[in-house]
Amino acid sequence: MLSQAARLQSFLLPAAAGAAWAVGALAGPAAAAPGLPRVEARSADLLAVAVVHDDKMSIHVSRLIDNAPVRDAAITVVLRGTAHSATAETDGSYSLQSKDLMLPGAAAVEIQIAQGAEPERLKGTLDIASAAGQADDKNNARQLWWWVLNFAVCFGVLWLISRRRKAAKLEADS
Repeated sequence: MLSQAARLQSFLLPAAAGAAWAVGALAGPAAAAPGLPRVEARSADLLAVAVVHDDKMSIHVSRLIDNAPVRDAAITVVLRGTAHSATAETDGSYSLQSKDLMLPGAAAVEIQIAQGAEPERLKGTLDIASAAGQADDKNNARQLWWWVLNFAVCFGVLWLISRRRKAAKLEADS
């Protein structure tokens, strides 16, 4: 008959190995894929969220009051000192394509929205370098080792408890 400590160890070792594998699998290819660079800009009435994928920027503009998309607006994006006009998509978003979006580093972005009598200017910062995922790799490895250390400490504590119980049982029997 297996003692309680041996049963606990036989459960914890595969659980610790499985957790280490899961953390490694999650931190591997999925975390290595870089997140998409984005810029968020708002005014008193509007919110614009732009996501960059390669040399294409998708812009979603909505009203802050009811979160309704802004349609039929003329949108111009000023990026790195150059004005780019955005084209309206069928889903209510806007898109533009420019090689300026491929350049690394931070860039001031001004989204000019002309709808109605008064145009709106929304400003934000696009940081393409932070989306490269270089700093995240260190944190993923650090997190993996943190989990391994936690499981090792828990295993050690349970092992010490089982030794104390065995010693107390031997003492009581003699």
